[in-house]
Amino acid sequence: MEYRLTTPCTAQELAPLKAGDTVLLSGVVYTARDQAHKRMMEALDKGETLPFDLEGSAIYYVGPTPERPGEVIGSAGPTTSGRMDAMSPRLLDLGNKIMIGKGKRDAAVKAAVVRNGAVYLAALGGAGALMAKSVQTLEVIAWPDLSCEAVRRLTVQDMPLTVVLDAHGGDLYETGPAAYLAAL
Repeated sequence: MEYRLTTPCTAQELAPLKAGDTVLLSGVVYTARDQAHKRMMEALDKGETLPFDLEGSAIYYVGPTPERPGEVIGSAGPTTSGRMDAMSPRLLDLGNKIMIGKGKRDAAVKAAVVRNGAVYLAALGGAGALMAKSVQTLEVIAWPDLSCEAVRRLTVQDMPLTVVLDAHGGDLYETGPAAYLAAL
């Protein structure tokens, strides 16, 4: 199935999604990679507010390259999501609903996705230029000293993504290969 979603999203809006579905995502998406996640954890530990509201948010694990003249963003391909696994359950428990990246997630992240009615969506690795075409606006909103890992607020239109983890425990990395082999 193909779904169109606009952020921020609720658990009810994400409930119909199943591992393997296609999503065309529009709205605000925040970028945050390893170092930004580390700073978010430090801020939370100190009781400080985060640079954006987590409720219903979408976080894209990306460190875009510099844009060329006339472009909004440079190449914006996903980074390996597993590097955020230790920090993701906490953000999901605080309201984050959509994570975007590539690669498998650990058991704690999978449990937090189900517990919070969230999803993990895969962006096409190696296709950073394609992903960048969906970005309409970009604003650095926190930690510019992190350079490409600074937190950015992106406005996206029809960003093409695939559901990897759904709110019901579905995992495309588990069911996908079996479905492929069964179709042979």
